[in-house]
Amino acid sequence: MASFTASETAIEPRQGVVTLFGYGTCVRVERGHLVLEDGIGNDRRQARFPRVGHGLRRLVVIGSDGMVSFAALRWLADQDASFVMLERDGSVLATTGPVRPSDAKLRRAQALAHSSGAALSITRELISQKLAGQERVARNKLLDDATADKIARFRNEIPTADRFATVRLIEAQAASAYWSAWRTLPIGFPKNDLPRVPEHWLSFGTRISPLTGSPRLAANPANAILNYLYAVLESESRLAAAALGLDPGLGVLHVDTPNRDSLACDLMEPVRPQIDEYVLDWITRQPLKREWFFEQRDGNCRLMAPLAVKLSETAPTWGRAVAPYSEWTAQALWDSIRKPTGEAVKRPTRLTQQHRSEGRGSEFVLVASPAPHPQSVCLGCGAATKSGSHCVKCGKEISGKKLIKLAKVGRIAAQAPESQKKRSETQQKHEAAKREWRRSSKPTWPSENIFHQEVLPRLASVTISTLASTLGVSESYAADIRAGRRRPHPRHWEALARLAGVSQD
Repeated sequence: MASFTASETAIEPRQGVVTLFGYGTCVRVERGHLVLEDGIGNDRRQARFPRVGHGLRRLVVIGSDGMVSFAALRWLADQDASFVMLERDGSVLATTGPVRPSDAKLRRAQALAHSSGAALSITRELISQKLAGQERVARNKLLDDATADKIARFRNEIPTADRFATVRLIEAQAASAYWSAWRTLPIGFPKNDLPRVPEHWLSFGTRISPLTGSPRLAANPANAILNYLYAVLESESRLAAAALGLDPGLGVLHVDTPNRDSLACDLMEPVRPQIDEYVLDWITRQPLKREWFFEQRDGNCRLMAPLAVKLSETAPTWGRAVAPYSEWTAQALWDSIRKPTGEAVKRPTRLTQQHRSEGRGSEFVLVASPAPHPQSVCLGCGAATKSGSHCVKCGKEISGKKLIKLAKVGRIAAQAPESQKKRSETQQKHEAAKREWRRSSKPTWPSENIFHQEVLPRLASVTISTLASTLGVSESYAADIRAGRRRPHPRHWEALARLAGVSQD
């Protein structure tokens, strides 16, 4: 665990992830400990992580204002921890992970994938899995069967696509239908935040930003969240490709572009719908806080550091999700190499350990733990809540307003002809019972003194429902009898004595 002095704020790994943000960020090694520092102005955080028991699996740095030493990168590599550097708009600047031996044959097969035909088969599989995920989200989360059926038809065309241009066209058509189903999705904010929320933030809108004509530079919070999580997924895809000996820059579907790891963009495609599902579950159940976002002068919506930190904690989940696709791609590239007859070599499954499970005779099951959601917030004031949709203060206020409304409804219902008729019948029934009791011989036990001194105190142990059913009265009247606020008719004293366990003996 991190050690810190009394004047410092603790930096603790959450889900194995530590996220640094602010200005003057510093990552260095001091006497064998990894020393971290971040913050804004005088609000600083510091921590020291030993080489044993630190719990650190990912170090994410947001922004480029600060320094990272070579010794710190070596410390992270020795501990099999990854380093990810993100720009403040969510784009990936750099990633490093555990160093693995490079396999020249595998990289040569990757470079020749387009001429060997492996690139097209890999592309078809990855995009087919992506469309399957989009179909699942549209059907199960958006409840849009028409869109899901349309995506399914596009997916059925993938196996027969014989050119990359055809695959891209099918993917684009499916994406158009998929994101159209998101367009009118409402985005909630706490009631107190609504006066400060731009109108175009209250719905998902289009996936294409009006600022760039592409998903980059989102104009509302929902799209900004997606962009940031996709950047986290891209960094995990880079790490997965490098861990398997692949070159993250040599893609199969995405063309070679400067300053982009095209293979990482290919590998993340099947996992994108999982992020969509995660965001959809979140924004349809919980409101977003206005203070989590800020709008630049050009209209670009950005995430504030506290939310970016929470979203960075989902990195291990997306790393586990992209691992099987990365291993399958590496094996497909390896299989494209011409080998002597009868030679069949399986690539190591360093990420999922699938071969190890199968070698022990057990069925391989990929354990996918759910990604953590940011803390729930109150629908009224936006305060953090542990459970429920409102905090204690807002809950009392809302309950009071509902009680007033229900009381008005109750008073109106009580004066309805049906209610008056029921009250009249009940009163006639009780009056008839009283007349019958007056004409009959009166029991000598229990007397009034015995009832008040012995029977009434013991009625506290009798449930209100039992009292009401025994006497044939309402539960509110039975509660008044048990509390001593009402004196029951003497004809009930003997029955009450039996309920209280008082006998004449």
